[in-house]
Amino acid sequence: MHETGNRTFDIAWVREQFPSLKLQVNGQAAAFLDGPAGTQVPKQVMDAVQNYFLTANANTNGAFLTSRRTDEMILSARAAMADFFNCDRDEVVFGQNMTTITFALARAIGRELKSGDEIVVSTLDHDANVAPWRALEEKGVVIRQVDIRESDCTLDMEDLRHKLSAKTKLVAVGYASNIAGTINPVAEITKLAHAAGALMFVDAVHYAPHGLIDVQALDCDFLACSPYKFFGPHMGTLYGKRKHLEKFKPYKVRPATNTPPESWETGTQVQELIAGIGAAVDYLAELGRHSDAGVKSRRAALQAAYRATHQYESGLLTRLISGLPAIPGMRIFGITDRQRFEERCSTLSFRLGDHHPTKIAAFLGQRGIFTWDGNFYALNLSERLGVEQHGGVLRVGLVHYNTAEEVDRLLAALGEFSAG
Repeated sequence: MHETGNRTFDIAWVREQFPSLKLQVNGQAAAFLDGPAGTQVPKQVMDAVQNYFLTANANTNGAFLTSRRTDEMILSARAAMADFFNCDRDEVVFGQNMTTITFALARAIGRELKSGDEIVVSTLDHDANVAPWRALEEKGVVIRQVDIRESDCTLDMEDLRHKLSAKTKLVAVGYASNIAGTINPVAEITKLAHAAGALMFVDAVHYAPHGLIDVQALDCDFLACSPYKFFGPHMGTLYGKRKHLEKFKPYKVRPATNTPPESWETGTQVQELIAGIGAAVDYLAELGRHSDAGVKSRRAALQAAYRATHQYESGLLTRLISGLPAIPGMRIFGITDRQRFEERCSTLSFRLGDHHPTKIAAFLGQRGIFTWDGNFYALNLSERLGVEQHGGVLRVGLVHYNTAEEVDRLLAALGEFSAG
C-alpha cells in the first residue's frame, strides 16, 4: 500500500490484475516503463476477448444467438466508452486506431472545405493529428502550425491566438504530448476555436491513461483516443458531437447504414477487441471502487480511479525527476518544476550527453527495464527540439502499475550507463 495524499493506493492489488508484469528478463523482473506506446492489459480484458470467441463469435445483425450476443456486446462497450467520455452512447465510434479514424474524419470534413480555408495544427503533436489535416492541402486548404515554448515544451498560446482567423475551420491539438508529457489547456483552446467559428478536434491518446476525460466540460467537437494506451486492446475510439456525426458524410460502402455512429465504422469491426474495450473501462471502474467504496455509478467510479492514479503517478514522477539531474549530461525536455505538475503527465523524455537513445534503451532492456527511443511519430517536435538527426530522445512512461522500486532501478541503471 502506498500513501497518496489522504488516500492509500493499493499497488499490490493493481499489479495482481496484470499477469504480464510477472515477466522475467535475464533473471530480473521486467519494469514496463514503455506505457506511452501501449500499456499492459489486465486479466479481465484478456478474459473478455477469449469469452467473445467462446460464446459470441459472429458478425452483427444476424437472426441467431451468437450474432445477437455480438450486437449486445457492442452496445455494452459503446455504453462503457460513453461513460469514459461522458457523452451519449450514439456519439461513440469504434475504429482500427486513432490514426485511421482521424484520416477518415479529415476526409469527411474535407468534403465541406474549399481552397483558402484554414486548419490549425500544433508542433507539439503526434503526426496522427497533423498528417491527416495536411493531406487536405491537396484541395487548397491552408495549414497553420502553432509553435511551442522550447524551454518547457508548452504550446505557445499567443502564437495560437495569432494564427486563428475568420478563415479557420478546425483546430487540431493533442490533450497531452507523447514526448514531453505536456498537458495542453484544451478547454481554453476550444473556447478560442469556437470564438473563431472553428471546430475543435482533440487527440487524447496520450492523456487517456493519466487523466479523466469529460467531453461535456471541454465542449470539444471531436475527441479520439486509443484503448491500448489505457489498458485495453489495439483499437481506436472517437467521440463526435451527434450533430457533427449527422452532418458530415463519411466515405463508406453503399449498403452500410447512413445512421451514426455505425455509418462511421467502415467495414466489419474487430468485434473481439471491442469486447476488450468495454472490459478495459470496467477495469478502471473496478479500480475506482477499490479506491473509494462509496462510488455508485460507473462514471463516478472512473472519476475515483483517476483521482487515485493521478496522485500515485505524480509521486512516481517526482521521484524520477528528483533523481535524474544527478546523472551527468542529463537534459530533460518539458516541465520539471513540481509546482507545475498539473500541467504535465507522467511521461518524461531526455537525452544523456551525446549518447544515442537506442544505445541507452538497449542497455536498459538487457536489465529488464523497458523504455522507448526515437521520435514516437511526434516528428514536428523532434525536429523543433533539434534532436531528430541525433536519434530523438529516450522516453520513460510511468503509469499506475509501475512502482517506486522500478523508478529506483531505472535511476541506478542510468547512473551505471553514464559511468560506463
